[in-house]
Amino acid sequence: MVEKTDQGQGVWWPEFMQPFRNVGERIAGFFAPSADAATTGEQNEINVELPGVAAKDVDVEIHDGVLTVKGEKKTEREEKGKTYFFTERAFGSFQRTFRLPADIRADDITADFKDGVLTLRAPKAGPPKDTARKVEIRAA
Repeated sequence: MVEKTDQGQGVWWPEFMQPFRNVGERIAGFFAPSADAATTGEQNEINVELPGVAAKDVDVEIHDGVLTVKGEKKTEREEKGKTYFFTERAFGSFQRTFRLPADIRADDITADFKDGVLTLRAPKAGPPKDTARKVEIRAA
């Protein structure tokens, strides 16, 4: 609906800006990609959505029990001869961190990338080993 001013001219600016209203929120959402985490008896699994990101542009690091996924979605569009009215696709750097549970084997974490989804699998260490032992008493 176009509002009318006293001069009879349409106030088009609010309607023109409608597609842009949530752009900031969408861009912020890209910089923290969506993820889900699950567990089974043997492993924990994290899936991170990275549409339009190449596997070579993603890094996964583990430091002090924190797993960090970071990278960059690069723009490759050609603007020659085009005038964009708006764009909702976001480009730039992103990062997401996850605190790992104490019962995982950090050295055995794997990462697979398929169809824009990064799947991280962290095997569990298993039940704690019985570390009880008898301490020999030495006579002085």
